[in-house]
Amino acid sequence: MRSYSIFVLFLSFLGILTACKSKAPVEKSRNQAMVSSPRVIIYQTNDDYFMHVPVELSEDKKSLVSYPAPGDVFYKGDLAYPVRLEGNFLLDRRGIGPQTAFLKWTYYEYSRLAKTPSQEEIFKMMLDKNPIKVMYDCGRQSSFKDLEQELNAKILAGDFSGFKQLK
Repeated sequence: MRSYSIFVLFLSFLGILTACKSKAPVEKSRNQAMVSSPRVIIYQTNDDYFMHVPVELSEDKKSLVSYPAPGDVFYKGDLAYPVRLEGNFLLDRRGIGPQTAFLKWTYYEYSRLAKTPSQEEIFKMMLDKNPIKVMYDCGRQSSFKDLEQELNAKILAGDFSGFKQLK
């Protein structure tokens, strides 16, 4: 009986050790997810769409891939206008990409809509299906100490090395 008790105690101890080791990678992956930050996207447009709501189109420009609800056009409590940078560049705060189009609605007008417009209504309100002149992915936001200042310095120097050109 004594050897059986020692065996059960040994298995219990082994189970505890195994359980403790299996949780460590989970905690590590949670911490890694918390430190990731959004991508920094800068872009120039063919016209002034600063105040207009962006939507994402399919590659053939015939369908919508994503568009916001009226309550989704805010960033940290304010309307999600992009940030004006040097050289007519804009810093995205909404989540745009190379297939972005802009609507006739301004952020303010769109935020006041009673409901999310249908895809048909959104297509009728498009200003430009191909407004992006140039677009860069500048890396993760966490890799910058002073985002706007560093981006402006790179733009003024004409140094886009280290950035990935998306369009």
